[in-house]
Amino acid sequence: MDHSELVAAGIVQVPEQIIDLIARGAIFVINHSGGKDSQAMYLMLRDLVPAAQRVIVHADLGRAEWAGAVEHIESTTAGEPMHVCRARRDLLQVTGERGMFPSPQQRWCTSDLKRGPITKVIRHLTYTRKAADDPAWGLVVNCQGLRADESPNRKKMVPLKFDEKNSKAGRMWYEWLPVHSWTEQEVFGRIAAAGQKPHKIYGLGMGRFSCVFCIYAPPEQLKLAAELVRDQNVYRDYVNAERSTGQVMIMPSKKHGQQTLEQITGVPA
Repeated sequence: MDHSELVAAGIVQVPEQIIDLIARGAIFVINHSGGKDSQAMYLMLRDLVPAAQRVIVHADLGRAEWAGAVEHIESTTAGEPMHVCRARRDLLQVTGERGMFPSPQQRWCTSDLKRGPITKVIRHLTYTRKAADDPAWGLVVNCQGLRADESPNRKKMVPLKFDEKNSKAGRMWYEWLPVHSWTEQEVFGRIAAAGQKPHKIYGLGMGRFSCVFCIYAPPEQLKLAAELVRDQNVYRDYVNAERSTGQVMIMPSKKHGQQTLEQITGVPA
């Protein structure tokens, strides 16, 4: 698409470098959690990047993940190759081994359970394309649905950058945040405009996706999550992890101090 076509399609603020990479045959790896931001990002990329250059990757978080994530991705995408990857150990297994939960200061959950497995998938994809004699095998654009509105740290993130660490052995790897400047309203609007709906947990009141219990979730969201999975084992597993490690999942607050999940949510395990 040229610039006028992008505007007509509602796709704005696309860097010229991205247009060039599309023309050069780069593979666009769409990180898809099943959440609203990933879904809106996918829809934007579906209208921008040729189907043959789109690949979806999903980091399966096991029992920490909302049920139906993969099925939701499959029902809202166009049949692109989808690679589901998973770390050898899930969040609670690693928590048990380390004797501590992840925290805002040590967010190993993202690096170990998402970024690490996804990086391995992307490297494998480039090797496969190289073996198939694809002339653009080394061009990679890793797309993530992170938005500036979500946190001060995400607001500081550079929307498009060259990844020197992963640009080795003939690869040229770029990190792109296509919906970085989007508001939550724009995200839901893009989904609705495509005739789709976000995952059902949003309609039930949840504001975040991916992990059922997130270290950044406010008390009311933790309570709702506990109630929504009351008939599953996952909430009890988190509570048991707190008991066995002697640590709490949520950082202590000035108002309430240190509290367990059961104390925060009022939901017994």
